[in-house]
Amino acid sequence: MIGCRGLWRRVFMMSSGATELNTFYPIRSECQNDVPVTRFKPRAGKTLSARRWHASFSADGRLNIAKVLRRIQRGGVHPSIKGVVWEFLLGCYDPNSTFDERNELKQRRRGQYDMWKAECQKMVPVIGSGKFITTPLLGDDGKPIDPSLIGIPTSDDKVLQWVQVLHQIGLDVVRTDRALEFYETEANQAKLWDVLAVFAWLNNDIGYVQGMNDICSPLIILIENEADCFWCFERAMRRLRENFRCSASSMGVQSQLSTLSQIMKTVDPKLHQHLEDLDGGEYLFAFRMLMVLFRREFSFADTLYLWELMWGMEYNPNIFSKYEEPDRTKAKESSSAINDKMLKQYGKFERKNVKTGHTQESYSLAIFLVASVLEIKNRRILNEAKGVDDVVQILGDITSNLDAKKACTEALKIQKKYLSKAKKA
Repeated sequence: MIGCRGLWRRVFMMSSGATELNTFYPIRSECQNDVPVTRFKPRAGKTLSARRWHASFSADGRLNIAKVLRRIQRGGVHPSIKGVVWEFLLGCYDPNSTFDERNELKQRRRGQYDMWKAECQKMVPVIGSGKFITTPLLGDDGKPIDPSLIGIPTSDDKVLQWVQVLHQIGLDVVRTDRALEFYETEANQAKLWDVLAVFAWLNNDIGYVQGMNDICSPLIILIENEADCFWCFERAMRRLRENFRCSASSMGVQSQLSTLSQIMKTVDPKLHQHLEDLDGGEYLFAFRMLMVLFRREFSFADTLYLWELMWGMEYNPNIFSKYEEPDRTKAKESSSAINDKMLKQYGKFERKNVKTGHTQESYSLAIFLVASVLEIKNRRILNEAKGVDDVVQILGDITSNLDAKKACTEALKIQKKYLSKAKKA
């Protein structure tokens, strides 16, 4: 006879794979041949399952984050629980909080979001209506094209700036993940538009920048409640915010490209010099990878797998308090020693940074991931690339051909090599 554990394992394996993923993220029939092939498959004994997730909580709701991180870093998260797991990985909740404490926080945040959304709705009534706009609301003179769509005067600079970008958000929403059945309904598209519109209103220093839709879209699909989705997106943007801060003279992601250049110069000076000779030393060809976290290089399901691997490896147990009480957390981190037990609550990537004292936020795992892709394509770039366009074409070949777990593993090796060489220097 097969024991309960063995039976569950067999059921899990039978239900896993591309067929199961298609039930969670169904692709429109006419787009089946146009999307990248998905490599990720939930694997029994490696992927964090719903059963293991629920078993990781104490009776009052405290999460054994070290146990969860080990599983995520081995095989990702099962599609049925990605949304709730991501809320912890992105710092929405403290693993050491109870069920009651998290529920209280969730209700308070939902109320806050509803208030912000109502504020936006007073200015542009279509927000929250289940519809969205793709044409400009204001003319060249700054006056409403259709006064019925604007609820208040637009003389205020902040209001004017925000209203002017709403149709651009709408245009990007139409283009977002069009191959997925989820976005065949206007209500789901409107949900994405609403979250991005509210975020842009609250963050007028960066507003809305193309690419934010690619970051937000998976959260819309994974998290049913719109307010919960907003807070998860807000936390994700804490990590990526500077990527989207652009001016007339600089791109937000430019600092990461400079860091990438420094890393490659250290770990592979020969390849770096070759790229310099091709006028590619500024690594602008990696702009898109860093900007939207490899959304174009992987299928939708593989992107989710890559992100949770990255966020698991980058996890810092202080992430929640850092966002909620930044000054207090900074003082606590600088004054307290980290023991081995505490280190287990860090992801592999962040643990290495903490142990070596290399904690600059500019050195994200995404940068080392790009470095790992360059190393994987090292020979082809050195032998075949005669210009930057050749480099772009060679890197373009990774779509559907790159394994997310392998890329992350290589990134960790490059991190180790870089830290070692940097220390000696």
